[in-house]
This record gives sequence, structure tokens and C-alpha cells, in this order.
Amino acid sequence: MAEKEATFLASFLIFLHLLIDHVLEFILGWYLGPKRQCILSQDKDQESIVSKSAVELAQLVRKRKLKSYDVVKAYLGRMEILKQQINAIMDGPFPEALEEATEIDRKLDNNEYSESELKSKPFLGVPFTTKDSTAVAGKLQTLGLISRKNAKAEEDAECVRLMKESGAIIIATSNVPEVNMWCETRNNLIGQTNNPYDLRRSAGGSSGGEAALISSCCTAFGLGTDIGGSIRIPAFKCGIFGHKPTKFAVDTRGCTFRTGKEEQTMVVAGPMARYSRDLMPIFKILLRPEVKEKMQIEKPVDLKKLRYFYIPCNRVWQCNPINNETQMVMHKVRRHFQNLTGNEVQLLKLPGTEYSHKLWRYWMTQEPAEFSKLLGNGIEVHPFAELLKKLVGKSDFTMAAIYGLINSILPPEKEEKMREITSKLKRTLKEILGDDGVLFYHSSPRTAPFHYYPLAKFVDISYFSIFNVLHTPVTQVPMGLDANGMPTGIQVVSNEMNDRLCIAVAEELERGFGGWIPPYNIKN
Repeated sequence: MAEKEATFLASFLIFLHLLIDHVLEFILGWYLGPKRQCILSQDKDQESIVSKSAVELAQLVRKRKLKSYDVVKAYLGRMEILKQQINAIMDGPFPEALEEATEIDRKLDNNEYSESELKSKPFLGVPFTTKDSTAVAGKLQTLGLISRKNAKAEEDAECVRLMKESGAIIIATSNVPEVNMWCETRNNLIGQTNNPYDLRRSAGGSSGGEAALISSCCTAFGLGTDIGGSIRIPAFKCGIFGHKPTKFAVDTRGCTFRTGKEEQTMVVAGPMARYSRDLMPIFKILLRPEVKEKMQIEKPVDLKKLRYFYIPCNRVWQCNPINNETQMVMHKVRRHFQNLTGNEVQLLKLPGTEYSHKLWRYWMTQEPAEFSKLLGNGIEVHPFAELLKKLVGKSDFTMAAIYGLINSILPPEKEEKMREITSKLKRTLKEILGDDGVLFYHSSPRTAPFHYYPLAKFVDISYFSIFNVLHTPVTQVPMGLDANGMPTGIQVVSNEMNDRLCIAVAEELERGFGGWIPPYNIKN
């Protein structure tokens, strides 16, 4: 009898999710109007430059087959064309980037770089961007807050400093939700960022501006941060690659006021790019020197000798059921690696994933920064006072930020239970994957929803946030488009310090399924 009741309840929940999903899609689709994609006038010269990988651009600049000036100019031009369509730029484009590129060209033409200098600058002359919350010296660092609309960073975040040292040129900073705490990118400073594949749909968050710029070829690559999916959610929704590193592998100093010395945090910084071959070269630059050796980052990966696992769903009842097109993505991935290795991708049962959202919610309370004070730029913001102000149009914050405030004062999760489940999950995953195991995990039950959808249903982020709780490395991989023309994807997971496995598997998936697909229409 109990089994029949459980089956009935499960069926009812699936029906309820599907009903709500269809109602939201209908209402929001009606409200936002017909599909709108990025549109560009034909410019073959610009397109031939901006659609290349960062690694290829670096090689062409170094061999003098392209000038850095022309590369930067092409990206700045693309930004100007798409600025209003995707609304992803917080500060920029930076005109001084052209001056920096000109100086690089002059030095290269006159052979003024020594061999050692060139070796230390693998991205010499290549443009990049980073999210507004990651400090760029002398540029805006608003965190999406009206109270910080004129605030500028005094020095570069460590990851930005390292990229600049590698020869890369910063050309803009990208839009973020308020203090990065939402799975959509919207604030009351410049508004919401649109998904390049359909301007009515979410670009994800919090690195949503970054993902939209990269996907639409407004930058060669970008830097993101991830506390609950903030690299991977936008990478998934905008059809690009993103890598969430092993905990503490990359110094996070300067990322949303982080010192880089935090002893307990889920925040990591990592690369975002259109092509998988860009991930590892960027990641090597960002890695802490003491971690690089321990990680054996240069050790070759034999894909045929790895063991592969998959999990069909996380069993969180608040999440949408995995739709058919998403299930097909997992099926294609499993079949590909079965053909590659001759072995089946094994079903992995991981008890505890049904607590994914509760676990992340608990561990967020252990973060060193307090959301209500971050939102108030050092002054505590009271949720119900802000809600009342919002209702009369007087609040400086979005509804998503106020929702986050209210959620933070709800009854806390049980500490002992959450820590026990976390420890068991970590231990089990570590034992099963070892140093030669890879896990395939759905990115989300469905592709990018319409704007505002997450205000009604947001727990699907549990598919991402569980790996922040577990501190494991994850690479988000694009896997083609669904029937609505929106990007699908898969997460590739390995044990801590095995980032090279995730990235190697991502490269294989790109070879097998094509990777990034341009999101724009070019008209004559």
C-alpha cells in the first residue's frame, strides 16, 4: 500500500511540475512576444576574426598573420552592434584597449619581446572580459547595486592580474545580478541580460553577462566565478564551455571582496569560452603555483582507460522532471563513450542527492560574507521593509534580491544532518570515481526558460549547486540545440584535483557533437 501511495505521489508531482511549467511558458511567452534572435549585418572580415578560438587568435597575432589592433577592434565593433540587443556590458568597451593592442603590435613588429617574455605571455594581444563583481583596476565594480553605481576597483583581482600578465587585453566588464546572488542576470542599474539565442529568455546567472558576450562573439573568452552554478548555469543556457575548478585551485582575491584566504567557501573562479581547447591554457594561467604540480595538470589523459558513470536525476522533488530532449542528451553521451571504450557507462546510485538544495542552502550560511550586508553595501538590508518598498515602487533592489533576503531568514537546515549527508556524499563519490572516474550529470531538467521564470521555479539550480557543496571540479559542455533552438548541455564531473579529466572529456564531446553553435543570424 505504501509503495502505491509513493508511486501516486511521484506521478502527481511530475504532473504538477509539467502543468506549472506549461502555464508559465504560455503566460511568459505571450507577455514577451515572438522569438527574437541576435541579428547582425554581414561583415565577413569581422566574423572571421571574432569567431576564432582564443588560442588560435594568440597564434595568429604572434605569427603576425593578424594584428592585435584588428582583433581588438573587431571585438569592440561586435560589442557596439550587439550592446542593446543582449545588454550584457556593465562597463566598456574600453577604448584604451586599442592603444594597448597598438603597442603590442609595435613590439612584435620590432622583435622587442624576448623568448622568455613570449613564453610567459601565451595570450599576447587577445581580448578578454570578466564579470563586474571581479575587480578590474580603475573600472566600475558595482555588483549590480545602485548604491555602488560609481564605485571603481582600486586594483585587479588576482585572476585578472594573471590574465593581463599572460598578455591578454581586458576590453569590458559584464553584467551581474545583485551581488551575484541569482540564477538570472538582472539588476536595477542597467536591467536584464538577454540570451543571444532568444532575447526573451534567461542568460543565466550570475556570470550571465559574461556568457552572453562570449556566445555572441563579443569577446574571445571570459572569467567567471561560481558559488552555486554561476559559471555553469550561464554557460549551459548560452551554449558555451565553462569550468568550475577544484576548491582553492584558483586564487579568488578580488572576486566580490574575497581575500583569497578564506578557509571555508564554495566560491571558485574559472574560465569560460566558446571552445574547449581554450579552457586548459587559460586554467593553467589561473592555477595557484603550488596546486599546479599536485594536480598533475600536464599528465596526458587516455580517455579509453577512464571509467564513466552517470546519474539520471537528482530526485529533488522541487525540481522539474528531466524532459525527453534532456534525457536524449545523456543517452547520446553514454552511447558515444561506450563506442569509444567498449564499456558501458555505469549507472551510479548516490544516496543524498535528494538533499541537494537543502545542502547548498545550509552551506551558504557558512560563507564568510552576509548577503543582507553585501546587498546594502555594508549596511544590513531588512527583507520585509524592502518588500513593502518594492510594492510601492521605492526599492533599489530587484524582486530576486528581496526573495533572497526573505529566504535567508527562513528556518535554517539542521546542521548536524546536513554535515553528515555532505560527508557521506563526498566520501562515496571519492571512493567510486577515484583518480580515473568521470561522472556525467544533467545540467538542468530543461533548457533556458523565459525571463522571470526562476522567480516561480528556481530549485533546478540544484543540478549545479551540489558540486559546489562537494567542491569537485566540473566542466559544462554544450551539446547542440533543442526544438526551440536553445542550447542543451551536460556536466562532466571528477574527483578533486582531477580537473584535467573533466576538460579532456569536454574536448572529446566537442569533437563528437560540435560544441558551440553561433546564436545569431547574419543578414546581407
